[in-house]
Amino acid sequence: MAANRVGRRYHNKVHSPNRGIGEQGLGLQRRQARVTVKYNRKELQKRLDVEKWIDDSLDELYSGRESEMPEVNIDGLLDLLSDQERGQKLQDILHLCNNNTEPFIKELVLKLSGLQKQEELHKKGTEPHH
Repeated sequence: MAANRVGRRYHNKVHSPNRGIGEQGLGLQRRQARVTVKYNRKELQKRLDVEKWIDDSLDELYSGRESEMPEVNIDGLLDLLSDQERGQKLQDILHLCNNNTEPFIKELVLKLSGLQKQEELHKKGTEPHH
């Protein structure tokens, strides 16, 4: 597991902040780190991928006019009840863009399906697993 490799490598560094902590404390710290990473990894990664895709796409759509670039609020879009409403909201947000936004809007609406709101990811990530 990558978290284990990083943890061991970090522990062996000379200036490790873990120096002076007993082995029991270090084991507890490592275990908590693994548990934190374990929760909702796929959902978090999916959301990060969509956010990066939005940033990259907006950079392309607004190339040379970054000051006109709007903010796209993923959670605000997820609050809407239908893909049609999401598409309309995106058209409203992007109405000043001189480039064709239709492909971006269609793809983003598809990417939003199955995506969870940020607060839901946070809540589910802090709930204990049974």
